Amino acid sequence: MKNEELKLHIKDRAFNFSVRIVRMVRIMPKDPAGYTLANQIVRSGTSIGANIEEAQGAISKKEFIHIMQIALKEARETYYWIKVIRGTNLLSVSRTDLIFQESSEIIKILTTIIKHAKLVPRA
Repeated sequence: MKNEELKLHIKDRAFNFSVRIVRMVRIMPKDPAGYTLANQIVRSGTSIGANIEEAQGAISKKEFIHIMQIALKEARETYYWIKVIRGTNLLSVSRTDLIFQESSEIIKILTTIIKHAKLVPRA
């Protein structure tokens, strides 16, 4: 898959991931731990796509890479929060399995896009 195809693909995946994150937190327990973790994961999980969208308007390759790196950091943070939610049994492993897998794949895709952008000369 070419870098341009990855960029289009990741935009859709990140949007769908954001929607799934919001839906997931709606079923989390309504207690202090649930509220705190829900807030954290909504912030990091939805900012992945927002940063990817922002990177599309970057005025330089350097800016594009920087913003995509921020998206990657948010993806890693989201992955962490999903592990905490699973580890504390706020939601079951079976309920979080698909979103956990998707977060891992988003991390891999973003890593590939960033590596490729660093290698390819500016057009």
